[in-house]
Amino acid sequence: MANLDEMLVSSWFNVESSVPSSYVQPPESRPGNLIPASGKTIPVVDLGAHDPAVVAANILKACKDFGFFQVINHGVSEELMKNTMTVCKEFHAMPGKDKLEECSRDPNGRCKLYTSSENYTKDAIQYWKDTLTLPCPPSMEYTQYWPRKPSNYREVVGEYAQELRKLGLKILELLEEGLGLSRGYLCGELSENPTLLVHHYPPCPDPSLTLGLAKHRDPDLITILLQEQHVNGLQVLKDGQWIQVDPLPNSFVVNIGLLLQIISNGRLVGAEHRVVTNSKTSRTSVAYFVYPSNESIIEPAKVFINGGNSTAPTYRSMEFAEFRRNFFYKGSRIEAELHP
Repeated sequence: MANLDEMLVSSWFNVESSVPSSYVQPPESRPGNLIPASGKTIPVVDLGAHDPAVVAANILKACKDFGFFQVINHGVSEELMKNTMTVCKEFHAMPGKDKLEECSRDPNGRCKLYTSSENYTKDAIQYWKDTLTLPCPPSMEYTQYWPRKPSNYREVVGEYAQELRKLGLKILELLEEGLGLSRGYLCGELSENPTLLVHHYPPCPDPSLTLGLAKHRDPDLITILLQEQHVNGLQVLKDGQWIQVDPLPNSFVVNIGLLLQIISNGRLVGAEHRVVTNSKTSRTSVAYFVYPSNESIIEPAKVFINGGNSTAPTYRSMEFAEFRRNFFYKGSRIEAELHP
């Protein structure tokens, strides 16, 4: 088997005139002509609006209708967003061996670089992307294992992680209000283990045959995504049609994950989404995944299964460590096992 630095898509994509067979999706999964549904777009929520109750209601409606929304006036500076995207692109532009060297210091293997997916050796079909994973809990204890190159990487991404922590908690507090959860329900153990995933999708000879990411729901509470301007790729499934998510200037895309689906006892449903490739330019995205601690119990909140109109829990209780382990091996197939 080739060394990982040689297996990275960014190491060989420009010498291939066709899509290697291991990256060709089965016919039912191929994006085809890549023409998304026209006239549809995900909602935009202004976090700077004066009435928090209205903002909470807008977020809740967007989550119920789409599972996705974009946020503006969110408090993260445009300069920091641009610097973060720039340094992440610079990292993925480095030679493969240099990237691997920068990601090989963590003895626990949590700070890592991989290609296709974490299940590369088991995946029957590969995905057209490389990914850098960086744990970023509030303690920032893993920063010592983050890349030292580019020279300002830790400084820029460290500041970005702290600002995204604030933004994530703000959105979770608004979700608590909209759902009728007690204050702090989502903002303690359930959100204390966030992770940054920096995805890089090189140009592809035939985007109609490949995917950067297959149709899926995220295995977290919420995801906050920084997209590269003027480079599309993210698509959301709505009413059987794929909707293209065009990046708005100085905005983030937010989506709810499977964990919030469980906690809300199905009142919110994580939207299925995918990433398509293109033949002309690379695309980089920075995804902030809000994860719980491994010991956190994931289960429907009591407010949704008790009270005047008592409702049976739709999902069973489990430790997040069990959920994450099962998701790693089973992917979307885990959903059938989440019920009592």
